[in-house]
Amino acid sequence: MSKLFSFSGTDDFCPGGSMYPNPKESSLFLSLGRHVDVYFPSRKRSRISAPFVFSGERFELKKPSIEVLPDECLFEIFRRLPCGQERSSCACVSKRWLTIVSNIRSDEISDSKTTQALDLNYESTDKKGGDVSEVEDEDVAGGYLSRSLEGKKATDVRLAAIAVGTAGRGGLGKLFIRGSNSSRGVTTVGLRAISRGCPSLRVLSLWNLATVGDDSLCEIAEGCHQLQKLDLCHCPAITNESLLALAKGCPDLTDLTIEGCANIGNEGIQAIARCCPNLKSVSIKDCALLGDQGIASLLTSTSYSLSKLKLQALNITDVSLAVIGHYGKAVTDLSLTSLPNVTEKGFWVMGNGHGLQKLKSFTVKACCGVTDLGLEAIGKGCPNLKQFCLRKCAFLSDNGLVSFAKAAGSLESLELEECHWVTQFGFFGSLINCGAKFKSISLVNCLGIKDLNVGLPPLPPCESLRSLSIRNCRGFGDASLAALGKLCPQLQNVELSGLHGITDVGFFPLLESCEAGLVKVNLSGCPNLGNKVVCKMADLHGWTLEMLNLDGCKISDAGLVAIAENCQLLSDLDVSKCTITDSGIAALARSNLINLQILSVSGCNLVSDKSLPSLGKLGQTLLGLNLQQCKAISSGAVDLLVEQLWRCDILF
Repeated sequence: MSKLFSFSGTDDFCPGGSMYPNPKESSLFLSLGRHVDVYFPSRKRSRISAPFVFSGERFELKKPSIEVLPDECLFEIFRRLPCGQERSSCACVSKRWLTIVSNIRSDEISDSKTTQALDLNYESTDKKGGDVSEVEDEDVAGGYLSRSLEGKKATDVRLAAIAVGTAGRGGLGKLFIRGSNSSRGVTTVGLRAISRGCPSLRVLSLWNLATVGDDSLCEIAEGCHQLQKLDLCHCPAITNESLLALAKGCPDLTDLTIEGCANIGNEGIQAIARCCPNLKSVSIKDCALLGDQGIASLLTSTSYSLSKLKLQALNITDVSLAVIGHYGKAVTDLSLTSLPNVTEKGFWVMGNGHGLQKLKSFTVKACCGVTDLGLEAIGKGCPNLKQFCLRKCAFLSDNGLVSFAKAAGSLESLELEECHWVTQFGFFGSLINCGAKFKSISLVNCLGIKDLNVGLPPLPPCESLRSLSIRNCRGFGDASLAALGKLCPQLQNVELSGLHGITDVGFFPLLESCEAGLVKVNLSGCPNLGNKVVCKMADLHGWTLEMLNLDGCKISDAGLVAIAENCQLLSDLDVSKCTITDSGIAALARSNLINLQILSVSGCNLVSDKSLPSLGKLGQTLLGLNLQQCKAISSGAVDLLVEQLWRCDILF
């Protein structure tokens, strides 16, 4: 025994030779200390190599590692962990472990009974004393969490981490992926992890993902049966096969948006319409393979559920519009944009189909088929229409607009943009012929709107109109503005933007005729309006005015003084590119009435560092301050303001 403890390694352990003829049996020695070895014969063949091996005349230590286990063994271990937090911790060890954990389906996670049967007894319980695995299943069913990946962050590894990390924290409910990493983009591997780890997913949005194809969406369809909203935008590799799988696997789908998917056509839309009876909203844009067959099946299969329909840049014809007019019994919101193959006949048939009885909002953009005849038919066939928007309808004239206004008795809002055939006659004619519910009208860039040389006959007032917006209509001038003042005495919100033809003289009648009191006024881009209008407005409507935009008007300190003395409810003031000075800002600060929350003096070169105390005083109530392009204000003054007005967002 003394030789055993005094063995130095240079002599034989036994004088008579080696203790074992086979050198590999040296692995039967287990180290207990620095100079002590004990012989311990194993009773069972080891499945993992010994912690050290004998090489020549030396013992070489070998680090034991769980990495020698195959993926199947690690999978069995991870799925028996008692709670999601422990699985998440394991997933942080390496990408290999993350991949394995992320591929465990929720139904493959062992419950407490299975764990006990395998002698993996865990006493982890939730705060209420229940089993953790049961609580986790309830959380996964919730789907409370939202995650978003954009650009370079959109990778398979991050998707796997999301799948694992959200499993035990309420479950993933919404996933948005915008763009993809060019070198390591989102593929089937990442979406497979979402499919297996996030059965509670209800909203999925995929944008600009060239690497995502049918296999990826088939994985989603297989694992995310609770999916309700799907958004596919510019995913060129997705075909009808994906929609067929989603139709079968996700019957609860209610919202579908498809844009720029060139390989999706009639077959995929027909499958969705056939298998998803709860479909409520559909938006399809720029899908060249989709035609009348797909739209027809969509409307006929969802006649009593589909409420929102948006079609843009499609090769459909009048047939689709006829089907919409006959089968769109539940449609409340309809939008038709850039449909080159639709003619006047299609709109006329749609209006006379008597199926759009519930339609409330209708938008038509860049459709050459919109004419006076079709517009009148729509007014008669949609008795509950409240909001109507026409943009870039080149063949619509005054007669069609007036006829529509007479027929649409429930109309509340009308918007016309780039409808150049509409003149003052159509504009005023629609105002006096709309029903008692009409509240808002907007004209944008309509070149046919010009002041008339002849005076308008006496017109009955439009008592219901509350909001008027006229933007960038070059011919609109003082005569039209004065007529509007007499015609609309109950105006509260006025937007006259980009109108070079209106002056103080033309604006006075409108200010004097408004009986209810103006609340929101936007006069941006009207260079011929000055202090007289502001003083008059502050005097007559200061007690109701809440928002005032004078960007680009000829306003000086006198206008600010009038505002400070009369507008006690004003919370939003924009005097950008005006000739105000430090004195005007000081007048605002001295006022005890005004409590501004938003102030913009962008481009006011006469406002300098001297306004710093006044701006600091105004900052007691300010939430937003715009000092951009104020060349006389130094960066040091801005730094002081940022430090002083810590609650206020300052743009400089």
